[in-house]
Amino acid sequence: MTRSIPHPVQAKAGTQGGIVEVLVTTTLIQIIATATMLGLTPIAPHAGQSFGISPHMIGYQISLIYVFGALGSAFTGSLVARAGPVRVEQLALLLFAAGLLGLATSNLWLAALASALIGIGYGVQNPASSQILSRIAPAHQRNMIFSIKQAGVPVGGVIASLGFPLLDRAIGWQAGFAIITLIPIGLCLYLNRHVAGDERPPANSSKNWLAALLADQKLIWRGPFRALSLLSLLYSSVQMSLSTFIVLMLVEERGWGLIAAAGVAGLVQLSGAFGRVFWGVASDRAGHGMAILALIGLICTLGLIALWNLATLPELVLIPILCLLGATASGWNGVAMAEMARLCDPGEASRVIGAVLVYTFIGVVIGPSSMAALYGEIGSYGHGLALFAVASGIGTVIAAISAARQPRHRL
Repeated sequence: MTRSIPHPVQAKAGTQGGIVEVLVTTTLIQIIATATMLGLTPIAPHAGQSFGISPHMIGYQISLIYVFGALGSAFTGSLVARAGPVRVEQLALLLFAAGLLGLATSNLWLAALASALIGIGYGVQNPASSQILSRIAPAHQRNMIFSIKQAGVPVGGVIASLGFPLLDRAIGWQAGFAIITLIPIGLCLYLNRHVAGDERPPANSSKNWLAALLADQKLIWRGPFRALSLLSLLYSSVQMSLSTFIVLMLVEERGWGLIAAAGVAGLVQLSGAFGRVFWGVASDRAGHGMAILALIGLICTLGLIALWNLATLPELVLIPILCLLGATASGWNGVAMAEMARLCDPGEASRVIGAVLVYTFIGVVIGPSSMAALYGEIGSYGHGLALFAVASGIGTVIAAISAARQPRHRL
């Protein structure tokens, strides 16, 4: 008998089993998405040799993924309305599997196509899962639930940072990527259990995809959604620049071995997972998500400024600073998405979040590619990351102004 994702009326706070199952499933999809997207970053020195390119060029691959992520996210509202969020999640998982196989060929052109497929999958999965979660999350736990799901991003980063270098050492990274494809395919098959109960939100009145995209952008380009869009652009540029270059920074500027550097990168990602849940709980208790986002930005800005002295920082100081950056630069996303869900009707969550995430992806496109360009000019990862304090500082000001304009919400 086919089981369905709980109906929003049925999945109230009392039906914890249904909430837990949906939360675990969507979090697993997020972990797979992030690990796939970041797959090449912890093995950039070896993968660069296989592709015949300089390792720092990996920044452009991440940007390519997010160009197509932005395109996928922009159209997800209409796609979810037509196919339902579970089918969209299945599509994303199949795209991740295809992308991993394409990267495993070590062919630059196929890798570019694979990166595009991964990007589309990454772009559609977040709004689809948010549509599901917005219907089942109790108001007093909304930030925590969204933050737990978004903790899948740094957890996926940990898995990528630790798992892919170990696979590379054991069987070669190409064979490792090919084997990993079995995981998204298996979860895709598992989701067939839920397709019969897949609820579609009300479709946009326009049947034209471009008109629907413009309508979604018009919907979010006002009030708090506008602030969240700008903030997500700035914060995401910082987040992905740190995630993309931390291993290269430690290997090339500090002279660390690849495994040791990947271990610290995993610790930073783990700090991000903790940070997301911590900030989500703090936001639920404070009743003011934008104020928490401003605090996150302030701490992140100070941490980035400290990286200017990367070459002289003792390891006992450097590692805590990097972990603090992991908890902040990667810790904002769940609170921001919960704010988006809180401010819109549950039936419009995929439209609103998909439209706002376009700017998140634009930030990610700008971030790693800008960092690669900065490194090419100044020859220092530490100085380059420190300059990103400007972006997080501007985001902090935007969040603080928005927080001052919004009353504390009662749950």
